[in-house]
Amino acid sequence: MASIAHWEHFPHQADIGVRGLGATLEQAFEQAALALTAVITDPADVAAKEMLQLSCMAPDAELLLVDWLNSLIFEMATRNMLFSRFEVHVEGNHLTGQAWGEALEVTRHHPAVEIKGATYTELKVAQQPSGGWLAQCVVDV
Repeated sequence: MASIAHWEHFPHQADIGVRGLGATLEQAFEQAALALTAVITDPADVAAKEMLQLSCMAPDAELLLVDWLNSLIFEMATRNMLFSRFEVHVEGNHLTGQAWGEALEVTRHHPAVEIKGATYTELKVAQQPSGGWLAQCVVDV
């Protein structure tokens, strides 16, 4: 049986929606992070060489998703990195995660856009009728 975990983009005016789907909330957050990278470049072209630890707290799962994605965007911008592998753990309103990636190489990664931030537009984190989870929002590019 194929895994239900995957990511996708959805159109939203001049910006881009990122959506993660997974069997668990954590897996949906991991897939949303992969979708975030895929806005910039093909995640398959990003080597998982270096690991960063991240931590966020928010009053609910939706705001936790925005904080998680914005933490990744901040790290990408300040460290000049891209990420291709993620591991997320959520306990209540606290997320701890790891992101693996490498330094951005323009000639190899061919970045399409720079992401400014995750927004509350189309923000949704919910368990689906199938039992899987969805985590999505629009990112400002």
